[in-house]
Amino acid sequence: MRSWLLGSVWRVASSVILLTVIGCNWAEIGYSVPEGPLPPNTILFSQMMRELSATPGFTDAMLAHLNEAQKNGPALMTPRLVSRLKRMMIGRDWQGMNRFPGWTMRALNPTANIANRLVNGRSNGPDGAVEEPAGDKKSLEEAKKWVDVETYPLDKEVTISLDEPSTLPPFSTEDVMTNVGAGVTVRDGADPVRAPMHPESQRLVNVLNRVSLNGVEGSAVATATIGGKNATTPEALIQALMDTGHTVVVHDGRYFANFGHFHFHGQEVIMPFWLNMQMLVPGTVRPLLVPASHAEYEWQVRGPKINADVSWFFGVDGKAEFRTMDSLSQAWVLGRNAHEYRGADAVEVTRLIGRMSVAYAHQHIRRPELPFGGYYPLGVCQDAVAAIEKKMTGKVTLFPITADMSLFDDPRDEEVNALMRATPNDREGGMPEPERVFGSLPTTDFNAVTIPGLAADLVATHNAWENGSLIRTPNWVGKLAAQLISGTVLTMLVVIIALVVRKRRKKRQVTAS
Repeated sequence: MRSWLLGSVWRVASSVILLTVIGCNWAEIGYSVPEGPLPPNTILFSQMMRELSATPGFTDAMLAHLNEAQKNGPALMTPRLVSRLKRMMIGRDWQGMNRFPGWTMRALNPTANIANRLVNGRSNGPDGAVEEPAGDKKSLEEAKKWVDVETYPLDKEVTISLDEPSTLPPFSTEDVMTNVGAGVTVRDGADPVRAPMHPESQRLVNVLNRVSLNGVEGSAVATATIGGKNATTPEALIQALMDTGHTVVVHDGRYFANFGHFHFHGQEVIMPFWLNMQMLVPGTVRPLLVPASHAEYEWQVRGPKINADVSWFFGVDGKAEFRTMDSLSQAWVLGRNAHEYRGADAVEVTRLIGRMSVAYAHQHIRRPELPFGGYYPLGVCQDAVAAIEKKMTGKVTLFPITADMSLFDDPRDEEVNALMRATPNDREGGMPEPERVFGSLPTTDFNAVTIPGLAADLVATHNAWENGSLIRTPNWVGKLAAQLISGTVLTMLVVIIALVVRKRRKKRQVTAS
């Protein structure tokens, strides 16, 4: 029996080594993430860190910046993720950095679930019972922390005229860009088309946010006026703009999420946040890794009095609000409009967004202790967009969706609760549907993707999905593949082979004697 077992181990180990030697894609041990070709004026994050790793103190400075950025920055950097990135930097694991973190949702979810413990200890009790807020000053101040309304008070009635040009200052990169040192800056420069519209865009953002909060208990009524039309809700304001000769188009925008917004000596730094989609890239044992996407709704307003571009999304800063769109996105994040809404549909999308703003304001008032303003347990940028997409189109084409539905229990927000419940959910880490994976991407032309190595993987995997040959990977297969690529399993096999050889030699020696 022992001889048979050792013989079987030897045959399996020999087969693995043979397949590796002849270059069979079954194992792809030693696979290297491509670092080119790159578009002009572009560099990978790993390449930047490789150049800067010899700069005294820069690794610590970068980690300190990321630690600070996680409070309101570009991605949810939990302590575990920061620790993982730190190990890569110190260990000069540039390959790992090129696909950081490369986890499935099942692996990622526990790193962000600290919020659940805090929720269970909230003042309203673990059963989610709602205490009706009194609309007192404290509640309004809490709501205002998470929505940018500028100088418009929540506790006083205000009338805001949009008939005259905005007097707000123009866009300035000094307000948004940070110099980290060693040639590294954070955040992006001015969009040549949108930045000149900043005064009008910023005012429209402030007004849309303020009339949204009319729906929060205790808030005094704010009224926006234009061309003799009055509006006390976001949808009424969009209708008023249309009625006064303005064209309004609402886009469902999709992008690759920019994890860092870094620039290095003027070059754009490619820094995605990679997720494992649990699909095998055809001809390999590598799981398809795709950068996390960003989704938002975008309003393009053009007319006789107001020309503005504004967006709305729930961000890692914890704010579910209308925002300006002044900065120029880095080229590698791409961008597409998955859906376009005009007329009554544009008004309806705006109405639903207004309800989302109120629901998130209620969440912030009830649960001010949630880290990241509730980002992740209350969803990520995709959740609200996906919920409205389902209402407007009957389907969802976004991934991931992370909202903990037990938190959406406020009867005042039942419409939003129902919308959120109607979407798929990825908190349990199940296999994402290919339609949502590919639908989240910022382009339908995968060859337009400029992140090295990704275009070919997307084309091959999408083709496999379409022709029915796609292979899904359970978590253990993904882990095994990662171990094979890292060499851990190969090392174990070599040890086993050595032990088998040693055992056989001893047996021959005993027989010979």
